[in-house]
Amino acid sequence: MLGVAKTSIKSRAAGFARLAFLALISAAMIVAPGHAEDAPTPASHPAPADQSPVAIAQVASLPVERQVAWLSRAAQSGELERLDDAQLIELFQALAPDTVPRYVQTGITRYRECEFQTFSQQRVKGKWQTKPAHMLVRYRQEPRQVYVKWLADGRNAGQEMIYDEKKDPDQLYAHPGGILNLVSLWVPIDGARVKAQSNHTVRELGIDYFTDLFLAELKKYRAAGVEKSSKIEVLNDHGARVVAFTWETPTGRPDFYAKKERLGLDLRQPFFRTSEAWDNDKELLEKFSFTEVTPKHFDDSVFDPKNPEYKF
Repeated sequence: MLGVAKTSIKSRAAGFARLAFLALISAAMIVAPGHAEDAPTPASHPAPADQSPVAIAQVASLPVERQVAWLSRAAQSGELERLDDAQLIELFQALAPDTVPRYVQTGITRYRECEFQTFSQQRVKGKWQTKPAHMLVRYRQEPRQVYVKWLADGRNAGQEMIYDEKKDPDQLYAHPGGILNLVSLWVPIDGARVKAQSNHTVRELGIDYFTDLFLAELKKYRAAGVEKSSKIEVLNDHGARVVAFTWETPTGRPDFYAKKERLGLDLRQPFFRTSEAWDNDKELLEKFSFTEVTPKHFDDSVFDPKNPEYKF
């Protein structure tokens, strides 16, 4: 599902010119502190190419909170996405270790209520799922409410489930796909039926879960002496590039979530678009990809099995 994107080496002068221009925005932030959304929209003409070494140095010299604001502005404007692979790698290598964690943390509140699609494969009871599940997810963090539909091109197509912690925090309502889709059942969120398909519960389906997991693991990485990711690369996920950070742990499970994790940062929004984890034997444990992520404001019918759009 993930493949290493072919590095497109464009003219370094033109590319670094874009970085130089972005650095001018950074300089303004140093003088006048403010939130990322308050930063002015960058102009369309780039700075001279010979300023590129200074540009990277200026970005790296910003305090963390200014780097976060700068990164947010560059992502929102599309300037980050326009950099080629080599420029992205050099840029993220120059940022402070706390910048990306602080940046993705800003996305937790943004995606408290959202709709997205996810592709997932996991090693369940020692067996790798060869066909990804492709799911449409409607998610509300508080109160925790989740609607999921398994789409036609993936595993368990036609299956649906709804979870509403206001009605029952320990159970979800679901029906299988295929000819059995007329039978809807209440099942425990961590029961045998669920565990046969996933190592995660329905409560762990949000964008925020993977951000929170990363931030919690990061504390353990640093306590173990792992201060930064071991590799930064650009990968392709379902037609979109991500900047991927690989973290390798000294002992692996059970001290850490995984022996190795690779998280792919979206270039337009502050969340990890991809998440992969390997066990102590270097076997892939899970692969998740999040696409078409859109903040929403749902009404209660979205989490009601009687919604005519659904087939409960």
